[in-house]
Amino acid sequence: MTDIPLNLFFKANMSQVRQVGLLAAGCQPWSRDVCAAGGDRFAYCATLAIYVYQLDHRYNEFKLHSIMSEHKKTITAISWCPHNPDLFASGSTDNLVIIWNVAEQKVVAKLDNTKGTPASLSWCWNADDAVAFASDRGPLFIWTISGPDSGVTVHRDAHSFLSDICIFRWHTRKKGKVVFGHIDGSLSIFQPGNKSHKHVLRPESLEGTEEEDPVTALEWDPLSTEYLLVANLHYGIRLVDSESLCCITTFNFPSAAASVQCLAWVPSAPGMFITGDSQVGVLRIWNVSRTTPVDNFKLKKTGFHCLHVLNSPPRKKLCCFLDGGVGLYNMGAKKWDFLRDLGHVETIFDCKFKPDDPNLLATASFDGTIKVWDINTLTAVHTSPGDLNCIAGATSRNGAFIWDIKKGKMAQRFNEHGKSGIFCIAWSHKDSKRIATCSGDGYCIIRTVDGKVLHKYRHPAAVFGCDWSQNNKDMIATGCEDRNVRVYYVATSSDQPLKVFSGHTEKVFHVKWSPLREGILCSGSDDGSVRVWDYTQDACVNILSGHTAPVRGLMWNTEVPYLLVSGSWDYTIKVWDTREGTCVDTVYDHGADVYGLTCHPSRPFTMASCSRDSTVRLWSLTPLITPLQINILADRSWEEIIGNTDSAIEPGTPPLLCGKVSRDIKQEIEKQTGNPRVKKLRWFSECLSPPGGSDNLWNLVAVVKGQDESLLPQNYRKGIMHLKHLIKFRMSEAQELTTVKMSKFGGGIGVPTKEERLKEAAEIHLRLGQIQRYCELMVELGEWDKALSVAPGVSVKYWKKLMQRRADQLIQEDKDDVIPYCIAIGDVKKLVNFLMSRGQLKEALLVAQAACEGNLQTLHVSTPKGSWCSDDTCKEDFNELLQEACKELADWYFQEGRAVLAACCHLAVDNIERLIIDEKQ
Repeated sequence: MTDIPLNLFFKANMSQVRQVGLLAAGCQPWSRDVCAAGGDRFAYCATLAIYVYQLDHRYNEFKLHSIMSEHKKTITAISWCPHNPDLFASGSTDNLVIIWNVAEQKVVAKLDNTKGTPASLSWCWNADDAVAFASDRGPLFIWTISGPDSGVTVHRDAHSFLSDICIFRWHTRKKGKVVFGHIDGSLSIFQPGNKSHKHVLRPESLEGTEEEDPVTALEWDPLSTEYLLVANLHYGIRLVDSESLCCITTFNFPSAAASVQCLAWVPSAPGMFITGDSQVGVLRIWNVSRTTPVDNFKLKKTGFHCLHVLNSPPRKKLCCFLDGGVGLYNMGAKKWDFLRDLGHVETIFDCKFKPDDPNLLATASFDGTIKVWDINTLTAVHTSPGDLNCIAGATSRNGAFIWDIKKGKMAQRFNEHGKSGIFCIAWSHKDSKRIATCSGDGYCIIRTVDGKVLHKYRHPAAVFGCDWSQNNKDMIATGCEDRNVRVYYVATSSDQPLKVFSGHTEKVFHVKWSPLREGILCSGSDDGSVRVWDYTQDACVNILSGHTAPVRGLMWNTEVPYLLVSGSWDYTIKVWDTREGTCVDTVYDHGADVYGLTCHPSRPFTMASCSRDSTVRLWSLTPLITPLQINILADRSWEEIIGNTDSAIEPGTPPLLCGKVSRDIKQEIEKQTGNPRVKKLRWFSECLSPPGGSDNLWNLVAVVKGQDESLLPQNYRKGIMHLKHLIKFRMSEAQELTTVKMSKFGGGIGVPTKEERLKEAAEIHLRLGQIQRYCELMVELGEWDKALSVAPGVSVKYWKKLMQRRADQLIQEDKDDVIPYCIAIGDVKKLVNFLMSRGQLKEALLVAQAACEGNLQTLHVSTPKGSWCSDDTCKEDFNELLQEACKELADWYFQEGRAVLAACCHLAVDNIERLIIDEKQ
């Protein structure tokens, strides 16, 4: 689960409801300069908020430091101050520029009404407190934040452009020098005291045409005052000279289909730069000395959006992708040091827990995606466990659908509303074959999951919300733009409502039936109020006032019948005691409109919320029922813990549990023999506690109390294990990774490959001290160097055998790399024979003579007697090899008709006898 920094809690700590988890938004993919770094921090932009991460030096990992959410419309760019690592600037489409102090987490300065959207923005390198920004066609505005010259001025030359600005960059060394990249592929370069150059250096392929090839990236060479790297979307990358206005080098891609989205210089390696492809997540390393990439790394299937190289710590590349993913890639280790993948990049309108699994949460977003999350780790789940594998969703233009998660495809589509937007879709709580949708076309449609329409309830205006009763399977309520709430009974053929509730002064957006009180429902409206209605009395029994903007999210608690939670466009979540109509708590942490609220019946005091700030947050409601927790811990009577709904809703009554989960716990406890106190505490703990450790705690308690390990649940191995199980279970995990078939891991995106599983298993074996097993897995993966580097830790004998195996493999592959391996283990015969087989006779002769002179010696290891030769015997063997190599070389010369050189070969080794024989021949 994501660590929640203290500063994100400072408002929550004023309230009782406590934030226990945060699913951060992804990086938005539409604006260009949406990631930046300064000192030991980096930041990226979601739609409405800026996420700042800071390096925790103790644990050497980046942690979420703060979320800056002052902008009310889409953020267009951020820029870190080059002179002060505590400051950065941001701009947004509401013509606003903000200066932030990260350390103090506050706004330092604001500039409203910027006379155009600050589409591009950057700190001025020639001034400590000035920020430059420009709209599409300019001009370039310079805002001096403080001092006698504070205010906004217009750059003398940078204006009246003929093509929109994509991006601009100040030179980091040459004072006042700035370059602009345009949509038409051209550059504009300005330098104080020099002639201005507008719309120059278009790619050669565009000269004389009106075609466009946008500049996607621009970076000045940090070691030069003239050189500049330019990337065009289609033309590729060029190194240009800004003084002579000529192209120095054009860089070539391995494929014509590749195109560059972003690039960055590597400050620690002169002449080195990196690029990110726009179609696929390939990171390429380049050097200006060559026109082709030095290396390529495929990091993701999704294309890059932006890149930044961190100076501290070095060798880490900040990568943002078109799917919203954000990560720090370590080039040296070739792995992610940080990866926040698959976050939503737009408003999240709704969230729902999987009915049969309180750990899985689905979210629906304006970015056009539905995602499923494991709330224990707050990571995306790619394959859904269990039997319930369908999600119902609705769209603004293309109807409703049922998505089969397991198969990864559409199971059913509903188009009865035509092109009208569907605002709500609701699966019946009691009958899973029925599903309802409500739409801007004024209809609430009831159908079966196979598409058969059962009812079409016509309303006088758009229908925004609907909800099935949890106590009566045939009753459904709707909320309408005409300000009314309607209740329909679907068991009849009538298309008229049974009840119409009036009272709201603006449209009704959502309705929710109470799960515990039959006939009770609530509605949220644009008038800022929540009304509670009693169907049996045909009346409004409470008006909950307090929100200052339209109400969207509604949620009844499934255990405490009077607790109701609402979310609003005023950015707040309010908790209500509906007995007296009082607000018992207000939470301010969301940075924008709150839309969805949900909890799972088996974990009724953990709530999830979603918002226009693109985050999902988890909350613990247990502080609201502290007296109840005390009663459970003190083992008080059941009457002080569980009650009936009628008694629980009496004003002034302490909180009592009235839902199915608490009743089930009571029934199970009463079946137990002996003292069931531990089980009682465990079951209530799992019910009341938020995710992230409760199961682990009670599993350890069971181990300490002597439970047989075979009875421990499977998830025990994924958490913190008792030390007596640690080695055994980790060894078992490593074995499973190497032997279990791929079907064990499912299929699709995110499923580990065979290589990834073997690497993980190898790392486990190494940490368990099983060096030989690690080496064998590395050999299987083809990573011989890693295997050989640690093989002596097993024994010198094993290392030598591994070296011999590697040498045999290289000989089979006919590679020169075999030479050092044979020499290191003293296998002179194998090496000489290899060289002779390749016709490298002089090299074979050289190696054999070196062995004869004692420079190459067989490595002696502890092996059974007689398995290696004595020094005299070895010398004889080496001499035989020498004579053989010499003979082969002489024969070769002889066959070439060069008898004198053949004779020289024999003479060189004092083989006079052989010389005489050859002369007679």
